[in-house]
Amino acid sequence: GNPCLIFPLIPCKRSHLEYKICKHAPLFLLETSPGVTEVTFVEKEPAERHTIISWEQKNSCMLPEDLKNFYLMTDGFQMTWSVKTDDTPMPLGSMVINSVSKLCRLGGSSMYTLPNAPTLADLEDDTDEEGNGDKPEKPHFDSRSLIFELDPCNGNGKVCLVYKHTKPVVSPDTEIWFLDRALYWHFLTKTFTAYYRLLITHLGLPQWQYAFTSYGVSPQAKVGHQDPAHQYFA
Repeated sequence: GNPCLIFPLIPCKRSHLEYKICKHAPLFLLETSPGVTEVTFVEKEPAERHTIISWEQKNSCMLPEDLKNFYLMTDGFQMTWSVKTDDTPMPLGSMVINSVSKLCRLGGSSMYTLPNAPTLADLEDDTDEEGNGDKPEKPHFDSRSLIFELDPCNGNGKVCLVYKHTKPVVSPDTEIWFLDRALYWHFLTKTFTAYYRLLITHLGLPQWQYAFTSYGVSPQAKVGHQDPAHQYFA
């Protein structure tokens, strides 16, 4: 069946039991799928409310309600799984949502340790279009946007929580974007809730975020996309 029908969205308010169902649904699906092995789910304690408040004060912005509620249930998310090839496990899937402490800002710090080294903001293109037609305006590395890393994507890019409007004060409206290795932006979802659904639907297959780019998943990554989720990249 289609996992989209299995995994419900997370509304802003959910009971403890419903959150647990959302959290463990991919675990159940993977553990009952033939060929899948070594499914590892790292159980995390809920984030302390004062930790979230401290993060908001430090970064001068409010976490979106759905992400805040997620952290109050579990301080991050981590699940990995492998497939059997000739009876040898091969690591394949990895699902990660950073903890509050690792929800770090991108753009301000230098990419290198050298004095006067360039920052991401130095790469900003002043001629970048402000969004045209149906395409949403892209995030900016400079002070126009606040960008935080949700998932390091095993070095294949970054999934980011983006506040696109910071003047005169930070707007609470956020979006989820994918920053590829070439530092190009690709829109994913308007809410964390919708992104969480995408994450567990794609089961953390290698480079799955590239399915939402114009160039798609690399042929090398497609080779590893076996059951139970290969159909998403067919």
